[in-house]
Amino acid sequence: MNKSWMKRQSRLGYLFIGPNMLGVLLFFIIPAAYSFYLMFTDYRFMDPDTNFVGLANIRRMLGDEIFYVALRNTFIFLLAVPVSILLSFLVAVALNKSVYLQKTLRALYFMPYITSGVAIAFVWMLLFQPTSGPINGFLQGIGIAHPPGWLSTTESSMYAIDIIWIWFMLGYNMIIYLAALQEIPEELLEAARIDGARPLQTLLRIIWPLVSPTTFLLLITGLIMTIKNFGIIQAITQGGPGNSTTVLSLFIYQNAFRYYEMGYAAAISWALFVIIMIFTVLQWLGQKRWVHY
Repeated sequence: MNKSWMKRQSRLGYLFIGPNMLGVLLFFIIPAAYSFYLMFTDYRFMDPDTNFVGLANIRRMLGDEIFYVALRNTFIFLLAVPVSILLSFLVAVALNKSVYLQKTLRALYFMPYITSGVAIAFVWMLLFQPTSGPINGFLQGIGIAHPPGWLSTTESSMYAIDIIWIWFMLGYNMIIYLAALQEIPEELLEAARIDGARPLQTLLRIIWPLVSPTTFLLLITGLIMTIKNFGIIQAITQGGPGNSTTVLSLFIYQNAFRYYEMGYAAAISWALFVIIMIFTVLQWLGQKRWVHY
């Protein structure tokens, strides 16, 4: 009777996860396997003449200067993740207390995350306008005679994208941190106050270690999300000026859907997959040193 009931429950479980597993198979595993095959071909979109070229796409990628520019820009883009996490943690700590218009402020911080990417692009293009934008107007008003060109120069464009991404991710990270902060037992914080711990000591020695699993989660998901994202960059700069904001994900998109070189795009996408795997493995190995469960 027990074994029969367990078999029925197992079949019911497989029935529930079946549609999801079918979706993973159709939209993830099969396309990934097909892209791995394309990496070794010269397939071009809508071109029936496809030839096996071996490692030619990989050799082309390793000799492509734009690939290394995109790789460098990707690492610069990733700098936004820890900065956004740190700022969102501080904002969450502030908004976890009783402050004026607390709920309104939480909503305002979260709103960019659910705002249209096109709207975000348009607003920040106006803000970063080098001659008449409000940001440079403010900088000139406080005595900076030659403010950055932001999105219009190759030297500062990628850092301007970082600022936009930090602002975009701040609200999401803050909400996750708020949920973690509200799980911290009040007795621990009260005991720290009774023992004479200062607010900064409480923040660094008690609150930060207790939310380290949340930090680890946001770090992994943030790095993966950032390394794959190109929508905002495509909407704002299209990778310019002079490829200064071209990241690997955008480089893949351009080769696949602008130049229709699917084989070459597949090779770059697998290089991006390897980079994501390396980052993920390093984080999993390193989390034992600083994540406290």
